[in-house]
Amino acid sequence: MGGIIFWTILRVAILIPLLWIFIDWFEYKYWWAVVTISVYGFIIHPAVIQYKLFLEKNKEVLTNSLCSSCKYFDETAVICLKYDKHPTKEYVPCEGADWEPE
Repeated sequence: MGGIIFWTILRVAILIPLLWIFIDWFEYKYWWAVVTISVYGFIIHPAVIQYKLFLEKNKEVLTNSLCSSCKYFDETAVICLKYDKHPTKEYVPCEGADWEPE
């Protein structure tokens, strides 16, 4: 999840100066359409695609693992907060010994 946020912030940092440079190239009545399309196409749409890929990649861990029902599990980062490790289908950080229901 942090990678999604990092790349989104990086895209914003790139897009804002570019839009500032190109402000004189468009008439004012088209400017807001250009800004809207640019923000959606360069920032929002890639972030949504990355988020969907993140959910698809971690679907098994989020729904069918022992970790997903533990109070130490953070769904947004798919991480065990107690051990600060990422569980997978095959790997449970505490091996079930420190599992506590929510």
